[in-house]
Amino acid sequence: MKHPDDDNELFHRLEAEMSPDYRPDSGGAVVDLGKARSARIESADPSARPGADRSADSAPDWSAAELASQSGDPAARVMVDQPTPAATGPGYLGRLAGAHRRAVVPEWLRSLAELRTAAAWVARHYAHATGYHALRAPVYAARLTLQAPTGAARFVGGTMRWMADTEGEPVRLAAVRREDAAEYLKLSRQRDGRVRLRTLVAVLALFTGLGAALAVYVLAPEWLQAVSAGAVVMALGSAGRRADAPVIHRAVELPAAVKLTSDIVLRALGALGIPAINQAQAKGRNGFEFTAPITRDGPGWRAEGNLPYGVTVTDIIERRERLASGLRRPLGCVWPEAVPNEHTGHLILWVGDQDMSTAKKPVWPLLKSGSVDLFKPVAFGTDQRGRWVEITLMYIAAVIGAIPRMGKTFLLRLLLLIAALDPRAELHTYDLKGTGDLDPVGNAVSHRHRAGDEEEDIEYAVRDLRALREELRRRAKMIRSLPRDVCPESKVTSDLANKPSFGLHPIVVGVDECQVWFEHDKYGKELEEICTDLVKRGPATGIVLLLATQRPDAKALPTGISANASARFCLKVMGQLENDMVLGTSAYKRGVRATMFSWADKGIHYFVGEGSDARIVGSVYVDAPAAEAIGARARKARELAGTLSGHALGEDPQPDTSSAYDLLRDVLVVVPADEPKVWSETVVARLAELRPEVYDGWDPEGLAAALKPHGIATIQVGRRTGGKVVNRRGIDRSHITTAIAERDGNQDAG
Repeated sequence: MKHPDDDNELFHRLEAEMSPDYRPDSGGAVVDLGKARSARIESADPSARPGADRSADSAPDWSAAELASQSGDPAARVMVDQPTPAATGPGYLGRLAGAHRRAVVPEWLRSLAELRTAAAWVARHYAHATGYHALRAPVYAARLTLQAPTGAARFVGGTMRWMADTEGEPVRLAAVRREDAAEYLKLSRQRDGRVRLRTLVAVLALFTGLGAALAVYVLAPEWLQAVSAGAVVMALGSAGRRADAPVIHRAVELPAAVKLTSDIVLRALGALGIPAINQAQAKGRNGFEFTAPITRDGPGWRAEGNLPYGVTVTDIIERRERLASGLRRPLGCVWPEAVPNEHTGHLILWVGDQDMSTAKKPVWPLLKSGSVDLFKPVAFGTDQRGRWVEITLMYIAAVIGAIPRMGKTFLLRLLLLIAALDPRAELHTYDLKGTGDLDPVGNAVSHRHRAGDEEEDIEYAVRDLRALREELRRRAKMIRSLPRDVCPESKVTSDLANKPSFGLHPIVVGVDECQVWFEHDKYGKELEEICTDLVKRGPATGIVLLLATQRPDAKALPTGISANASARFCLKVMGQLENDMVLGTSAYKRGVRATMFSWADKGIHYFVGEGSDARIVGSVYVDAPAAEAIGARARKARELAGTLSGHALGEDPQPDTSSAYDLLRDVLVVVPADEPKVWSETVVARLAELRPEVYDGWDPEGLAAALKPHGIATIQVGRRTGGKVVNRRGIDRSHITTAIAERDGNQDAG
């Protein structure tokens, strides 16, 4: 609302300041403080007021602060709020400085991709309508021709009634019933005049029409005669049509979505049962302050404004179902959102024309053709407004969480298909559910692939992840050794991935139902340790880990993994704990709640990544036949590039010699009982002598990482060397024996 002084305040202020007699106005008169203070004290004293009760019972109970404020001691005076504010807020210039300027060019016009998409939709709409009616044009002509006799009869009958002034007959009959002779004679004379004039006009029109028709018949060419006759027949046919039988049918049935208005929004908010809103509306106020007009935003309406004090956007999101009922719209059309940079009571309400889960989505650009550069953004879904949402798969580790049957596996497969379309990428795919959902990717292009959760499947994965951990270390050393001009950011880039000699191509690991790994009684700790390392250090070295689970809790997504994942996808979950495990701590309190999704919202999820706040995204749906076609296309691209390897070629992985030996027992062999504590560097040197094919190249850090899954940590070990005590990292032999005893005891018990 415009401030009443906006138009004149600035002018008067500048004019006053330019005056030679200008003096700053203090806003008050000169007051004798001594007299004013005495008067105030006297007015506060009951004995000083006429008619006051001077008894002790009538004396007021003054507090120490109030008595001090009445005294003349400035140090004891207590300041309280004045009844009227000293300042009325920022002036016109201040409000201008703090104003939020809306973009001159709307966002949809600034986005070339969105403008192109909208233009394509409009073009397809009118092309469809044109083709639809063009094909049915002969049917329309036949209908009009058959209706032409009826139209001609209606035209003649209507003309005769017009000439006879039939529309005035009820008025004349009413005068006859009232026996009003004067009015009847007046109406009769009026009718006679109309009939004479209209008859003359009709006769002239008849002769003019016949003359024109005769001229066309004699003088006009045949095509003009045909056009003229057709136009007359079509006009008569249009006049003869029935109201319930239109000649031309609609080519496109537009959705009958009601325009969103302020009254509808206020009605819906009032139906939520929020006391602050209901109280405001009961007192005649709106209960919602619109900060912008309700406008079209994509295929829907956008309302924006401030909720009453104390009401947050989270309160609205919790009542999304009731809000949809108040708006009389399907649940999938109603999407209340918070604004990250605004206060928590600033609401954006977007109401779509169609349910997001059933609305037709644009065709995915990679469905039929195209390749991918994993270092660049790729579209994988659309938001509520139908705009593409992109993701860059490199430099991330991702977690996907949802309850069963909500599209979690399909989303994981979609991301793996995107990775498969980059011929440089090496895929490792694990379907621990065992239903073969990842086979279209795994069998076509994966370097390592397994479906199932049998013991041999777990051991296959353990060997693969051990190799990936070694590959991680090799890549870290390679990146560290490269010159700055070749690797300026100390991470894998697209240019480095293009050079096969470096071996820094992208590696993408996708695991469905990852909780099976981390809860395994034998290899669970080791798999958790390796995956945590891949999540933390893998992105910089070109290794991407994608984990999906239907039970997002602390066991399925260990803290070290969930806390370091930079991309998060959360489909419908049932509670706050699961929501925050996937989307991050306090996401539920901030209003990012995947619990609000309905059972029909398959594939719709909250996406956190790409450096932005949580967004609602509907992922692209790719069924099994389409996934197999994309996998075949990706395989062909790899064959041309010469990058097909491993499982896709039918090759089995090399046997893991380390799995045939027991690290803990080997440590006991090289560390005799008379050495209770030994440096790690001494242990790895002795292990390399014992089994060079297994332990050659190990360092103290590698030994510490290998012992950690067994619950053994390295310690400080002091040894006297050259007369001095030197402390280095080492192991305590008793820890090794204890771990072996616990492990063997558990195995025997099992």
